[in-house]
Amino acid sequence: MNSLFPTAPRLRNTWWARVLAGVAVLLVALVLLAVFFPWDWLRGPVNRYVSERTGRHFEITRQLDVKLGRTIQVMADGIEFANPEWARAHYLVKAEAAEIHIGLWSLFGGRIDLPLLRLQKPELGLQIEPDGKRTWALGKNTADESSVPVIGQLLVDQGTLHYLAVGEGADIKAEFALVAEASAELPLSYKARGKWKGEPFTAQGKTGGVLQLSADTQGSFPLEIDAAVGRTRLKARGSVTNLAEFGNMDATFELEGRSLSDLYKLLGVVLPGTPPYKLRGQLNKQGPSWAVSQIGGVLGKSDLNGALTFTNAKPIPLLTGQIQSKLLDFEDLGPIIGLSSDNAPPAMAKAGQTPQRRPARAGRVLPDAKLGFDKLMAMNAKVSYSATKILHVKALPLDRMSVVINLDKGLLQLDPLTLGVAGGELTGRLAINSAAKPAAIEARLDGKAIQLNQLFPTIASTKSSLGRISGQVDLKGSGNSTAQVLASSSGNVAFLMGAGEISNILLEFMGLDGGEIIKFLVRGDRNVRLRCAAAAFGVQKGLMTSKAIVLDTVDTVIVGTGQVSLADETLNIRLEPSPKDTSILSLRSPLTIGGTFGAPTAFPDKGALAGRAGIALALAVINPLLALAATIETGPGKDADCREVIRQAAAPRAAARIPASSVK
Repeated sequence: MNSLFPTAPRLRNTWWARVLAGVAVLLVALVLLAVFFPWDWLRGPVNRYVSERTGRHFEITRQLDVKLGRTIQVMADGIEFANPEWARAHYLVKAEAAEIHIGLWSLFGGRIDLPLLRLQKPELGLQIEPDGKRTWALGKNTADESSVPVIGQLLVDQGTLHYLAVGEGADIKAEFALVAEASAELPLSYKARGKWKGEPFTAQGKTGGVLQLSADTQGSFPLEIDAAVGRTRLKARGSVTNLAEFGNMDATFELEGRSLSDLYKLLGVVLPGTPPYKLRGQLNKQGPSWAVSQIGGVLGKSDLNGALTFTNAKPIPLLTGQIQSKLLDFEDLGPIIGLSSDNAPPAMAKAGQTPQRRPARAGRVLPDAKLGFDKLMAMNAKVSYSATKILHVKALPLDRMSVVINLDKGLLQLDPLTLGVAGGELTGRLAINSAAKPAAIEARLDGKAIQLNQLFPTIASTKSSLGRISGQVDLKGSGNSTAQVLASSSGNVAFLMGAGEISNILLEFMGLDGGEIIKFLVRGDRNVRLRCAAAAFGVQKGLMTSKAIVLDTVDTVIVGTGQVSLADETLNIRLEPSPKDTSILSLRSPLTIGGTFGAPTAFPDKGALAGRAGIALALAVINPLLALAATIETGPGKDADCREVIRQAAAPRAAARIPASSVK
């Protein structure tokens, strides 16, 4: 009897088996439904739904197919997605076919995640406005960045792209196509032209077949580009990750252009106006930092090498690094310091790259070109530069230089600054505060052991001159050109020289009558043995007033007074001799140096007396130090106390006096 009825455990097992079988059948049915479901029936509802949610026309024009999974795959045969009404291009995307992979779970979080987007023969129209509105934001509020889809990989075969960004001065149209060799490393070629930063733009090159647009995408994207913006040209080859945000990069490059200052408009890097350049190097980008290493090339006729790092930090970017030149052509510094450059082409002058002087006025020589201080607030910097050898210096015999450039919130400091000058050295600091209007400039320089016979390389007669010069310059001024700064400057200037030998150096250098000066200095002898010399000036609002002018030769002590106007560029110096030999007293007359920096004059004052009493009386009114120098001539003139003269001339800067022992 028990065999006719199933036991309870057997009944339970049978029930579970039936349930599992039912679930399996249901799953199979759902799978079969998903596989064989005619998704194209939903094409109309999908078109209407997307159009309503985005506020613009969307249509899958021919056929729709879907594959379900953690990532939903949508295959659309023919697709049109319009741009907002404010956009110039009618379509955001119009393609023959599209394959769209949609992250399922991201939809529940309100984010559109597209791991892969494949388009056949697309027409793309991208536009962004200064207020943040962009055509690729898919919500009705196109300024909302959260409605921008995150695209991992983009695959295209051939098509066109129009990118418009009024705020960036960009209007670019591009064409792209896959090359026939599908196995090529860079199968996708492109050409583009239009405007970038308001400048004419062209580009061509090749890329990988899969564009990596997201930081979440593994691997890097190979890229080759040959682009020109205005007169700046870039060639680069390397790889990029996260192409949409231009993430990490590793590439070699060649860069050339008419002036480094053009890079400010293109990249935001503050660099001075320069002659044309051609550089190469290795570029590595990590986050906001662009590291440029193995820099090599030329700027004008000067070579450059080194490394720089530009960090696009907030609120102010930072440039750091070291640059060196084995040979620096001084002409290449012209645009930087406000002088014209023979190495700069005429086109640069028309574009404002080479500083332009105002119409020259007779006798004026100080550079009056406007210096570009207005961009110094846009970037911070700490860069060192050195030049082993300097060539083609016409006026001042510079032979080497080194400087550390510090720029912090508009305050530019060249500190320390070291210049090799005529076998000696000029050291100190230069500070420019661009926050002040006009710019406030401070210079503090010390010259040591400058060789007299090398100081004026264009004057043959100075080659046999002997002696070493020291000097001090301590000035503060304001202005936007060298001439303006000097015209407003105040401070002190001193020059010192020990024992040596000179001829008519200064006169030939200034274009004066050497014969008259030789008569003034010595009788019948063009060579003058100098025991010591000192000149010190106080400077007030561009007017240099002598504190001490003393020259002690073997037969004459010469003292002087006068003024030099840096504002008007005029001279008014009076030199009075005190002969040490009474027999030549009648041959000595005071000498007046006048005129302008560009056209100086010199003439003897034969009507003046050269007696000691007259000199002492005049000097006592002007400067007690010079009165002391005059009173040493008792009877026949005596040698001036050179150490005392040097000490007095160094007095204007008590904190940094030049020891007498340094002048030999």
